[in-house]
Amino acid sequence: MNMLEPLRNLFDNRALPPRSRWRYVLAIIVVFALGLPTRLIPQALPPFMVHYAGDALWALAIFLGLGVLLPRAPTHRLLIAALLITWGIEFSELYQADWINAIRATRLGGLILGFTFLPVDLLSYSVGIVVGALLDVRVRRRMKSV
Repeated sequence: MNMLEPLRNLFDNRALPPRSRWRYVLAIIVVFALGLPTRLIPQALPPFMVHYAGDALWALAIFLGLGVLLPRAPTHRLLIAALLITWGIEFSELYQADWINAIRATRLGGLILGFTFLPVDLLSYSVGIVVGALLDVRVRRRMKSV
């Protein structure tokens, strides 16, 4: 298997079995458990984890959530949808109206919508989503071979 094989599989995974919803829900719980400390107790973690890993894990959770909702969708479509959602939310941080800032002022609103546009966040989201897509194809290929 050459190095580009996993990337090729993102676009041609029609023969793979559908995603297991309960496994993806479990994966989301694990991702939340790993990611929430980066927002709730950032002082207890290394800066790299707080600045980059938390965003990558948030984006991975979005990708996994789409996998739960659309278990038969091709992986590349979930990847594109997750990028559109996460990047859209990041770009929405450029909009600073009173009503959306009131939502951001709540704990959940702040976790989901963020506060400040940072271009580096787009890279973190992309890394989390691509890792999720590669793992998605790998897990589903193993399910097929069982």
